[in-house]
Amino acid sequence: MTAETRPAWQEPTGPAGKAGKGITLFAVVAVIVVPLYSIVLTSFSTQAAVNQAGGLVMVPGELTLEAYRQIFTNQLITHSLLVSLVITAVGTALSMVVSVLCAYGLSRPGTFGHRTILTYLVVTMFFSGGLIPSFLVVTALGGYGQYWTMVLPAAVSVFNILVLRGFFAGTATELLDAARVDGAGEWRILWSVVLPTSRAVLAVITLFYAVGYWNSFFNALLYLPDNGQWPLQMVLYTYTLQGSAMPGTGTTGTGQYAGHQVIAHLSLQMAVVTLTLIPILVAYPFVQRHFTKGMLLGAIKG
Repeated sequence: MTAETRPAWQEPTGPAGKAGKGITLFAVVAVIVVPLYSIVLTSFSTQAAVNQAGGLVMVPGELTLEAYRQIFTNQLITHSLLVSLVITAVGTALSMVVSVLCAYGLSRPGTFGHRTILTYLVVTMFFSGGLIPSFLVVTALGGYGQYWTMVLPAAVSVFNILVLRGFFAGTATELLDAARVDGAGEWRILWSVVLPTSRAVLAVITLFYAVGYWNSFFNALLYLPDNGQWPLQMVLYTYTLQGSAMPGTGTTGTGQYAGHQVIAHLSLQMAVVTLTLIPILVAYPFVQRHFTKGMLLGAIKG
């Protein structure tokens, strides 16, 4: 393509454009990194450092691990962390199984009732029974105070099913026909052909489900009245966002003595926030490369 016919967006970036991109990228990174830095630093700071900063700490002062020691010796925190991990693992596995099976069935033309089912699913994206009917249904089924209310009411996302369906429908027909010629049935085709060529979208949807379960607290607020059943995000909501004193720590709004150090309530709050961020920060780099590939790449390219 010659310079005369080349579109404007394919022109080389000039010095001003490069500088603008660099400044924009730096600003976006700063908006993300600076708050994280302040949260983590505050979680390691004493009451004196927090008082000197007047809130979140930006310049390192007196540091301590006491907030994390209190968290990991607090039975409420450790149990809620275990609850969150189990709910995230079980919920993500269940959601992926249901979503993959539903999406694959809807992606095969001619399957029984697939248009009716697809229409019904799309309608539920825009219309729902509402919060009170959902609460009444779950409690009528005996879900009040039960852990399964953290998984089953939100086990399926129609949006994720539609994304998977679009990807599965784009699987090369040559691959499917070759598998059928070899005598493979639908289960074999799904397991040996469709899923291996859909690793990118499966990784992305798995991350979506896992983040949703990990960050979920509203169902716990509705259905789990006992704080001994709460996931970590519900503990974060109650004892961090609402500023309540955390059981077993003795913290108050002004801090607490721990040995020769005074531990700020804000430091303990930020330590809980940091703890909730770690699993996502660890998992995301392993999935991020699939975002750059795109979620709609076909099985055969070229």
